[in-house]
Amino acid sequence: QVQLVESGGGLVPAGGSLRLACATSGLTFSNYGMAWFRQAPGKERQFVARISWTGDYTYYADSVKGRFTISRDNAKNTVYLQMNSLKPEDTAVYYCAADRGSWGPVASPSAYWGQGTQVTVSS
Repeated sequence: QVQLVESGGGLVPAGGSLRLACATSGLTFSNYGMAWFRQAPGKERQFVARISWTGDYTYYADSVKGRFTISRDNAKNTVYLQMNSLKPEDTAVYYCAADRGSWGPVASPSAYWGQGTQVTVSS
């Protein structure tokens, strides 16, 4: 059974940092590109960042470029999202996805998803 479990969310003041982690099991992690998405209350799910299965390539939404960094540790089957210079508009539930079918800002229908972790940035 495939499982993705996010952790590291919390409440942080504007300008602060958080590091999210997504631990996976039940899949061959090194065969999957990984991604982070987020969803704020009342809004649609939004793409944040992607990383290739080797970790050689990354892709970011313009809204987070230069502030967020996606990385992965294939030995630990885990993907990370380092978030710096956080803004109140970054407040959302953050989801990780294991996705072999897309390299764009839209997840493929076959992607696996975690349950999400709440990030709240106070002004």
